This record gives sequence, structure tokens and C-alpha cells, in this order.
Amino acid sequence: MKSLYISFSILTFLLSCKVYKPVDSFEDRQFNHLDYSNLEHWAAHPDKTDESDRTPEGIDSNNKSLPADVFFIHPTTYIGEKNQDQWNADINDRKLNQKTDEGTIRFQASAFNHAGRIFAPRYRQAHIHAYFSNDKTSSKKAFDLAYKDVKNAFQYYLQKHNNGRPFIIASHSQGTNHAERLIEEFISDTPLKEKLIVAYLLGMPVKKDQFKDIKPCNDSSETGCFISWRTFKSGHQLVENKKDGSIAVTNPLSWTTDTQYVPKSFNRGTLLYDFDNLYPDLVDAQVHNNILWANKPKFRGSIFLRTKNYHIADVNFYYYNIRQNAKLRVMNYLHLLRE
Repeated sequence: MKSLYISFSILTFLLSCKVYKPVDSFEDRQFNHLDYSNLEHWAAHPDKTDESDRTPEGIDSNNKSLPADVFFIHPTTYIGEKNQDQWNADINDRKLNQKTDEGTIRFQASAFNHAGRIFAPRYRQAHIHAYFSNDKTSSKKAFDLAYKDVKNAFQYYLQKHNNGRPFIIASHSQGTNHAERLIEEFISDTPLKEKLIVAYLLGMPVKKDQFKDIKPCNDSSETGCFISWRTFKSGHQLVENKKDGSIAVTNPLSWTTDTQYVPKSFNRGTLLYDFDNLYPDLVDAQVHNNILWANKPKFRGSIFLRTKNYHIADVNFYYYNIRQNAKLRVMNYLHLLRE
């Protein structure tokens, strides 16, 4: 959440000024498969104690006994800090892995630990610069390499851990770009679709017709569908934000796709920068064209919150509601399975 205080426009400018090393290792690295039998290559895994086990209530979740799984694909944490000048992250970068674990795994993946066993692979994520670079060839190679790892991790999960269990796909930002490809390649229009409880594809625009046979969810309990939103300050308009209604936007307080305003009193708990405290009644929500609107929340330090792009808080703002909803959809899936 501290990243909320960094202007995305400033970040984009700094990235455009940075000089990156030539992409001279893709051809070698593309044949270098990560070994996902190694627990060190998982940011979260039911066979290890990790940040996804934590809860704001202070009682770690024991999700090994849960009947479903969650395959979580984390967002970009490789953003150009010291020595981060390659197109793809080093899977063995301890400092970066710690940042990922204490950030997105703790604050995002943990929202699903009441719904299922969490599997979150480490992967050679593309540098955030790949989203802004004019070097489209190198950018594509960077994203392809990152997806290759995610794909291999998912295949390993299916072969060694799934055992026919139903599962959730959950992702944010860059993770959602990879999740879309994963769903299209392995789940949509395949027998595996019957095991998909729901997909939470957050932080990136996902078209309503992105998948042939997986549509946006219509309510809080529907299964076999997907959910998506991108959060901005109320009143903000994107240049891309035409009123064509082509992008799927779910209201995380009502779990519908209509444009009805839902007040903050429906928000069961928001996470800020202190993981051990949930703040109820803090953030509202309303679907507007192709994005989700939220009024600027008031909390200690919010006076410094200048950005209108709440991307970094897509999960944090609606943390407890997500946790309840994921659990509800698993319960409904299992109930329908028994009928």
C-alpha cells in the first residue's frame, strides 16, 4: 500500500529514461526449465510455511485440509531497483523474493487461504519496463519467458498435486496477463474447465468475450466464470475508457456487473500497510464503463494519496469481501457437485 504514494506517471517517466542491458540471453534461457519440485521455486505452497498462510486476525490458516486449491500468479515486483536491469527477474534473487513474499503473497494471496490450498509459483517475471518500452520484440520475449515458467508450474501442479481437485485461478496485474494465456491454453474448451471454480483476474482489462466458454460472473455464488476489475478514483476517466462495455468489470462489494453504486458500509474490511488490521466501511465501489470507481478512502496518511490509479490496491481495498466470496464459491461448487 505504500506504493500508492508513488505517482504512476513519474514511475513511467523514470522507466523510459532507464537504459537496459541488451537482451542477449533469451535464446539460452528459453531452454532452461525451472524445477518446480523444488519448494524454493514456490512463493506459496501447502507443504511449506509462507506468507500466504497469514491472516489479519493473527491466526495462521491451516489450508491443507481444504477441499479446493488456489493457483495464484503474483503481479510485477521487479520494478527497477538496484541491479534490476535485465528484462526478466532472477528466480534466485533473495531480495526480490522477499519483497514478493512480504508484499503480494502476504497482502493478496492470503485473501484466498480460507478457500483452498495456495500454490503460487516464483517465475522469471518480466520487468515492469516491458509494459512501457518501445522495444516490442524484447518486451514480447520477456513476457513469453515469464509465461513459460507459469505454464510449467501449472503443469507440475496438475501432475503432482491436483489429483482431480477443483481449483481457483487468482491473479493480479502481470499475473493476470499470464493467467489469461493459461486459461486459454489449458482450461477453456477442455475437460479441465469442469474443475474451475472461478477465476479472479484482477488489475488488467479482460474482455467479456476473452474466453469461448468462460463468461463474467453474474452474482456472488456463480461458478465456472471469471471476475475482473481495475480500481480508479471516482470521476477518473481513462483515454481508453470508451463506453463500449467490452471490458468485464465486477463490483467486489455486490459481485454483480451492473453500474449501481455500493456504499462503503458493504465493505467488510480493507487492508492498508499494516497487515494486522482490517478497516471496515472504508472503501466504496461502482462500475463505470470499463473500470471500477472508488472514492478516495480516508485513513491516517491519506492526505498524501495523490494518484487516481488505485491499481496497487485492487485486492487490498476489498480484501475481506474477496476472502468471503472465494470461500462462498467453493462451497457452492461443492454443493452443486453433490446434487
